[in-house]
Amino acid sequence: MDALTAYGLVSVLLMLLFYALEERHANFVFLFAISCVMASVYGFMQGAWPFGMVEAIWSLVAVRRWWMRKNRRSQNT
Repeated sequence: MDALTAYGLVSVLLMLLFYALEERHANFVFLFAISCVMASVYGFMQGAWPFGMVEAIWSLVAVRRWWMRKNRRSQNT
């Protein structure tokens, strides 16, 4: 396994882990967004630009979800 493949594997495993933990804390949603960026970088570096684009968009969606959840929690306190 080369370094790029290992990086891609780690980024996707982190996405899975943080997605599973999202209900525990808003920070896991943000970490999910970061891992989506990592997967997007992998996609572009590997030459699979459609994958890279989808993961980049998904990271923006995740950042928005994190922002909304963080603000909703701060309004309730």
